[in-house]
This record gives sequence, structure tokens and C-alpha cells, in this order.
Amino acid sequence: MAALHADFALPLRSFELELALEVEGTVALVGPSGAGKTSVLRAIAGLVRPPRGRIALGDDVWLDSRRAVCRKPDERRVGLVFQEYALFPHLTVRQNVAYSGHGRADEFLERFRISHLADARPTALSGGERQRVALARALARGPGTILLDEPLSALDAHTKGTVRAELQELLSELALPTILVTHDFEDAAALVDQVGVLVDGRLRQFATTSELVDRPADAFVASFTGANLLRGQARRLDDDTTAVELTTGELIYSTERGEGSVGVVVYPWEVSIGRLQHEDSAMNLIRGEIRSVVAVGNRVRVRIGPITAEVTASSAEKLELGRGGIAFATFKATGTRLVPLA
Repeated sequence: MAALHADFALPLRSFELELALEVEGTVALVGPSGAGKTSVLRAIAGLVRPPRGRIALGDDVWLDSRRAVCRKPDERRVGLVFQEYALFPHLTVRQNVAYSGHGRADEFLERFRISHLADARPTALSGGERQRVALARALARGPGTILLDEPLSALDAHTKGTVRAELQELLSELALPTILVTHDFEDAAALVDQVGVLVDGRLRQFATTSELVDRPADAFVASFTGANLLRGQARRLDDDTTAVELTTGELIYSTERGEGSVGVVVYPWEVSIGRLQHEDSAMNLIRGEIRSVVAVGNRVRVRIGPITAEVTASSAEKLELGRGGIAFATFKATGTRLVPLA
């Protein structure tokens, strides 16, 4: 399998996108809207032309600014699936797939289990069915790499889990270099091998999802992966711990080193909740009003003062968190990460 190599600079409206990636498996680009994620896909697919850089699939060079090489989009072995799928509304499902399949339409209709929809128009399809058609069309042209722009964003919550599992299975089966753009860290964690966090045209961090959670490079990465981010002033103590006075007034401790202005990173699943205060030197403690209680699947997210905890539904019921009032959130100093603030 040839690797996808992309190293280019592309001026955008308010900043210059600079990116260097070597993709062999599946990679997600995550980050806020306007960070340049979709522009990366457009540059690789040949829909925009970076003034400098090099893009190649193995030995097949698609862009080389030094040699004045810039292959047209239809000369690049790219399977691109747009955010809204971009199906032709006046064509049937079979005709959409055949547009790029050159006689392989029926093969891919069968592969994606949409043969029974062959004569339907895109407007008559569900979100999951439209995605299957878009993927079938992209793969029917025999691409060497797959580019997916927010592939799950157009789906409702009920459909999303099923389609995500199908997409995960498909990408594993294809084993092609794949770049997936998303704003959802949960989707990225489920679908890819590595994640690049892109902000204002620069990669803040490129790592596996577990590495991003364990060692976030900065406050933005930590927040994006679902962590609590508490701001405060840090000072080292004599016993190799760091004390952090939060902007909300609490004093907490970390076993990591830090000085001055820092972000305190604590993941919701590392936070315990109680109705009574227990003295424990290994624990940080935050007392506060229960501000919200939200069920997420079989877990419950509880906001206490400045921090969110995630507990089981049975624990939430036992503690009667739904009735509000005062509660105590505790978490270990060893599970408290410190990151620099931008």
C-alpha cells in the first residue's frame, strides 16, 4: 500500500495553512470550524492549488511546486466524500455510482447493500443510505486514498452510531491511507489510528487518541478531548507536588510540575461525587452547587461548580443528584495534569 505524503502551504482568509503529513493508515484532522481542515482535503484532491509544497501517493506525484507539477483532480487517485455527500439529485443511485465507476456500479451497490435502492433518487434516501451511496461512488473509481469530510455530521443521533460502526469496518477492510475531517473527538477515536489537532492552520498535536488524552500538548487539545480545564496559578511545594489556586478560589494539588499560569486537566471519569465531605490527603476536593445532570447513554454527566463528573446512572440515582443541592467532587492529585495556557 502506497503512503500518502502531503507537505504544503496554502494561504487562507486570515492565516496560512501549513501542514506536513505522512499517512499510511487512518488519520483524523480535528479542530474548530475554520481551522483549515477541509482545505487540507481540497488541496490533496486538487480542488485548490497550494503555491508551494509537494503532494504524492507513493511515487505518483500530484503536486510539486518546485517542478511546476500540478495534476488535475481527475488525474489523482482520490476518493472524496463531501460533508453533504454531493449526490446528483437528478440521477438514480445506480447512475450516481456509475458516474465514476465505469461499469462497476452493480458491484458496489451489492457491496454496500444498496442494490434495492438502485432506481431511487437521493432525495428519497435516509442519511445513512445517502452516505453509503456517496462512499460507493467514491470507491468505484478505484482510489488509492480516501478523503472524508465530516462523514457523520449530517446524520441524526439514532443513525450515527450504526453508520459509524459500518464505516469503521469498511475503513479497516479497505486498508487505504485515509484522512477523515471531523469536529467530534468521539468519532475520531472510534474510526482512526492517529489524530491531528489543527488550529489556525497549524497542527497543535499529532498522536494516537490515547496519547492525546494522557498527554495533551496544551489547553485546547485537553478541552477538545473532553477534559475539564480549570485555570489557575501554580507553585511548586517542597514535597514534589504542585499547588494550584484556581480562579474560582479552590486550592488543588498535582504531582506534575508547573509554575505560574496553568490549565488543570481533569477528565470527567476521574472525578468522584459524594454528598458528604471526606478528608483524604490523596484527593482534591471541590464543593459546589449541582448545576446540571445530563444522561449520556448509560452514564450521567454532573456539573458541580466549575467541574463536570461522569458517573453511572445507578450512582446518580443513589445520590439523588437530580434534586440539586450541594455536592462534593473529588479527584486524585496523580490524575491531575497541568498544561500551559496559550
